[in-house]
Amino acid sequence: MSRRNLILFILAGFLWGIPYLFIRIAVDSETGFSPAIVVFMRVFIGALILVPIAIYDKSFFTAIRGWKYIAVYAFFEMVIPWILIGTAEQSITSGLAGLLVASVPIFSTLISSRHGDKTVWQPRRLIGISVGFLGVFLLVGIESITGSSDPVAILMVLGASFGYAYAVIYITRKMPGVSGVAINGIAMAMTAVFYSPALFILWPDHAISTTAIYCVIALGVFSTGIAFAVFFTVMDEIGPARASLVTYMNTAFAVVLGVLILSEPLTTGIIVGLPLVLIGSYLASRKTNA
Repeated sequence: MSRRNLILFILAGFLWGIPYLFIRIAVDSETGFSPAIVVFMRVFIGALILVPIAIYDKSFFTAIRGWKYIAVYAFFEMVIPWILIGTAEQSITSGLAGLLVASVPIFSTLISSRHGDKTVWQPRRLIGISVGFLGVFLLVGIESITGSSDPVAILMVLGASFGYAYAVIYITRKMPGVSGVAINGIAMAMTAVFYSPALFILWPDHAISTTAIYCVIALGVFSTGIAFAVFFTVMDEIGPARASLVTYMNTAFAVVLGVLILSEPLTTGIIVGLPLVLIGSYLASRKTNA
């Protein structure tokens, strides 16, 4: 990996690790927006960045032909997961949310096996799935028993993680070789249309803090528009297998930023579950040539 690609790789990890902090502040029930409005603003800004890029490089016109597939992708990648995560972060920490999303490679491995990928039965990947699920089980159990986190909110984030895993596999099978920037730009535009009524129905009746407004803007510009553009640039250079490792960096950034900036507690559940989920996800997503 060249120095340029390494810098972009780390940048992608940071940009996809910090949104959990932005979301946590943006959906505060007393000073922020409703989760639905945050999703709308995030994808609206993201679409304003990605769609022009896709039009400029002409990939938009190829991608739009598969709008039916992109609509399904948008539903499982953005419409459902981002409302679940936003709602969950009203009652759990940003670091915990980021940690739970690290389970995506585990779900991806299981879904891929349903589509004929028999490499899931390789011993190392089976160990990874087992270790990862043990980490999630202990994390959920410890956080729930100790009262540190809402178990329903935890399940919401795990549901979002499953949606992420399914969405990527679905769109990769339906639209192979099509620009990821174009697909996600169109998906964001679709999601913005879906959530636009929230602006009129769910606009808060309390004062919105300047910090919440800045966080929503940063979420849309940096962690949605720019982050997707950077990630797909890196993926084109180093391949999807190595690019997928950014998931583990996201989690580290999410937990560390939550502790340092929001003074979130480093709970027993996170201390026990974090290494197991990361190790399990890594092993589950690694294929061997055997």
